[in-house]
Amino acid sequence: TTHYLFIVVVAVNSTLLTINAGDYIFYTDWMWTSLVVFSISQSTMLAVGAIYYMLFTGVPGTATYYATIMTIYTWVAKGAWFALGYPYDFIVVPVWIPSAMLLDLSYWATRRNKHAAIIIGGTLVGLSFPLFNMVNLLLVRDPLEVAFKYPRPTLPAYMTPIEPQVGKFYNSPVALGSGAGAVLTVPIAALGAKLNT
Repeated sequence: TTHYLFIVVVAVNSTLLTINAGDYIFYTDWMWTSLVVFSISQSTMLAVGAIYYMLFTGVPGTATYYATIMTIYTWVAKGAWFALGYPYDFIVVPVWIPSAMLLDLSYWATRRNKHAAIIIGGTLVGLSFPLFNMVNLLLVRDPLEVAFKYPRPTLPAYMTPIEPQVGKFYNSPVALGSGAGAVLTVPIAALGAKLNT
């Protein structure tokens, strides 16, 4: 019983890890803007979480199971937004399962070699994940119409405008010290090298 309970704990924690690695849902109003950020963060966390979970159980297929858990979480989130009155296409459910299947396949084909699973499987996830999601996003009805009709109240961190801090930065002792340090590093290093010879 403890063994199976621990497997559940690993699955839940890995899922939370993936969710917290960035926007884990494609919102239609800025889906193409978030594609790069999403692909980098989620393909990495899918590979890390799924390999961790798969190597813990030692059974090919657990990566796909892990991706299925993530997919269910996302469909629940999609249903929640839909219940709030947003259109069905407002959230695009990401495609984790095919990439996880490739990960399982590499683990099985290499006779459960964990290093091969990490290197080959991780590479397959990184290459296939953005591709599957790009095809998925191309099927959305009309992102611009949805974006104008149903704006979201908040922006993700990577789209929030950053106010220029030029004046504050120039007046900062920390900035002054770091700038002076950067300028003085080269002649000090050259002097040190000359003294050592």
